[in-house]
Amino acid sequence: MRSEIIGDKIILRKYEIGFAPLLFEAANESKGGEFSRWMPWCHENYTIVDSRTFIEGLEEKWQNGKDFGFAIFDAGTNEFLGGTGLNQPSVIHKFYNLGYWVRVSRQNRGIVSEAARLLAKSGFEDLPINRIEILTAVENIPSQKAAEKSGATREGILRKRLVIGDCRVHDAVIFSFIREDFGL
Repeated sequence: MRSEIIGDKIILRKYEIGFAPLLFEAANESKGGEFSRWMPWCHENYTIVDSRTFIEGLEEKWQNGKDFGFAIFDAGTNEFLGGTGLNQPSVIHKFYNLGYWVRVSRQNRGIVSEAARLLAKSGFEDLPINRIEILTAVENIPSQKAAEKSGATREGILRKRLVIGDCRVHDAVIFSFIREDFGL
């Protein structure tokens, strides 16, 4: 998988340890409320060590093809905006999950939808896969809107499919991309 993907408004860069302070700053700004409800890793006691540990853990997963995590940067200002990645691969069925988040101060600006589309297209170009899935809790309307805006196809609701943070099980809306969505 390529380590940098350039879009119109954003650049996706493979996480590097030097991004830890940027990740921490964005998490610190965003923690609490609805954000932490859907991103339980971003809890009240989140530290810079958590940022470093996360990034350090990605390198081996990247090498093994298990998690291709990217930081999202503003193409004009180079501001750290959030993260996205392909993870939870199914080798047999040749698909990945696509996840995303954007810091609270930069939400509702089309960042996630552009990031998801860029990453999906690059994933199909770089990896021998047939499908990319986005799962979001039924209650997480902003995430569903971002998936729809990215061009992913809404396929339906999966009952009791998603466990988020507090171990509460959620019904999930599943969206997908396939190679043909990008003319590949």
